[in-house]
Amino acid sequence: MDDIDRVDRIVEQWRDERPDLDVSPLQVIGRLHRVADRLREELLRVYREHGLGEGEFDILAALRRRGEPYACAAGELARTTMVTTGAVTKRVDRLVASGLVVRQGSEDDGRGRIVALTPAGVRVIDEAFAAHVRNEQRLLEGLPPAQRADLEALLRTWGGFLGV
Repeated sequence: MDDIDRVDRIVEQWRDERPDLDVSPLQVIGRLHRVADRLREELLRVYREHGLGEGEFDILAALRRRGEPYACAAGELARTTMVTTGAVTKRVDRLVASGLVVRQGSEDDGRGRIVALTPAGVRVIDEAFAAHVRNEQRLLEGLPPAQRADLEALLRTWGGFLGV
């Protein structure tokens, strides 16, 4: 049985048990929750195929999309990836240990530290990102282009309302 039927059944059960409540939001939120869980599984699978976790992929991608020299301050990485500087430090530590990034002193600030992709890091993120995009294409192929565009617009509007 597919998720849509499960959500419908859950909504119907709540309507029976709590007719005083409008449980229709479950139709949207419940489905989004199930879709998000499945999407995350599918995305993580591709990252793991390249020896990366979600956090490592995020750091490598943030550095790579900056353009050459594929480097920036750790604080900037925290803002770009929307995690704490402590989380960035842990992720960068793992990436340094695997030879995908290096830490360098800042030319502008002797106390600052710059994180930079190594040539191996560029190769890994280029391969992983290409696989990631192919995977996202696969995950969206069930939606006709017009529905995809509608979904994108709806999510942009809703995300703006929620401040994300």
